Amino acid sequence: MTATALALPATTARARVTRTVTGSLRLATTPAAHIVGSRIKRTLDLTGALFGLILTAPLLALAALAVRLEGGPGVIYRQERVGLGGATFTLYKLRSLRPVANEDHTTWNIAHDTRLGPVGRLIRKTSIDELPQLWNVLRGDMTLVGPRPERPHFVDQFTATIPGYADRHRALPGLTGLAVVHGLRGDTSIPLRAHYDNLYIDTWTPTLDITIIFRTLGRVLLSGS
Repeated sequence: MTATALALPATTARARVTRTVTGSLRLATTPAAHIVGSRIKRTLDLTGALFGLILTAPLLALAALAVRLEGGPGVIYRQERVGLGGATFTLYKLRSLRPVANEDHTTWNIAHDTRLGPVGRLIRKTSIDELPQLWNVLRGDMTLVGPRPERPHFVDQFTATIPGYADRHRALPGLTGLAVVHGLRGDTSIPLRAHYDNLYIDTWTPTLDITIIFRTLGRVLLSGS
């Protein structure tokens, strides 16, 4: 299933998920197998997030200092995102925009925002700004691999217009995902993202998670994005 998932081409309320919410993924048809699969995934998450935080601690410290020098106080940016079952949680990022009194959480593309300085542009391009989400993984708000979490405003909008979008919330949101390694991030097709997110949930295996993690690392190291 892993090879198939990686090779495929490309109107409900937010809290209503049209397929069963399991707390993890549709891992198997038997409860025992589901429990084993859930524990495997959580073990991967804890191990990967802890190792990632230790490994990237010097980089995070340097990036935080650069953000502080460029934009002033408020290095960590907290934003409400939609997670498992449509519930919201607080997502952590390094701040890439200079802070203002009233933040706008309904702007889709900030590429031309005048508050985006050289440091902010660099940490967004290299995804360094996403590293604090490893803490979200340790907390259990997120998983290493899963559908990327979106803001409530856009979740409501996409759920009302894109069939199957709400089904993404059957699983914990991820730091990376099947859609991400297919280049679907930023200003890209939302229906196609939902397709790959649901495909990931329906075909999950530990091998698929590991493959996506290594493909993500490859994209970051080779292309800087």
